[in-house]
Amino acid sequence: MKDSRSLDVRPAGRHALLVELPEAERTAAFHAELLRRRAAGTLPPVEEIVPGARTVLLDGVARPGELARRIAAWDVPAHPADDGGLVEIPVRYDGPDLARVAELWGVGADKVAARHSSYTYRVAFCGFAPGFGYLTGLPPELHVPRRETPRTRVPAGAVALAGPYSAVYPRATPGGWQLIGTMPDPTPLWDLGREEPALLTPGTRVRFVAEGGTP
Repeated sequence: MKDSRSLDVRPAGRHALLVELPEAERTAAFHAELLRRRAAGTLPPVEEIVPGARTVLLDGVARPGELARRIAAWDVPAHPADDGGLVEIPVRYDGPDLARVAELWGVGADKVAARHSSYTYRVAFCGFAPGFGYLTGLPPELHVPRRETPRTRVPAGAVALAGPYSAVYPRATPGGWQLIGTMPDPTPLWDLGREEPALLTPGTRVRFVAEGGTP
């Protein structure tokens, strides 16, 4: 992934850098490379690494100028498909927007479960609410728009689509995504009693398992 046009590194404060990349897949690969180098002890000290949709923030950088020069020379490999822990999420495909998504996909409503659960997703970044992971992995032809009118309340455990992303709502909240299903017995996506509160963290792979199998 070495391409001088593929990333833009700029200061974001005295001890911070913001790296901007052209697409989510490259952002995920760059984030994985940062973690790999930090684990190997070859990354200069960085206190926080925070991925976004197309950016990665490096905060608490001791020598930001030096790190920026290093990053510019990196050859970042693609993110291996089988890299990262795997979380399986059971889904009952009964969401109120199932028929609308089926129409957008050009299939019957009974086929949405089979399609959606056939892919392996990856948490690109987290945001919006604690435990809310933005999952990439849907091919472009299955991307869907947000609802024209957001709901005032989306229940916890709702499985949803918007743009290129899939997600599971960790708690009841307003939301404008297309709801296609629910977790039948929601495992907390955010639990302060766990060592790692978030079940879905950047880089984690996710598989949706249709309850009772796929139609």
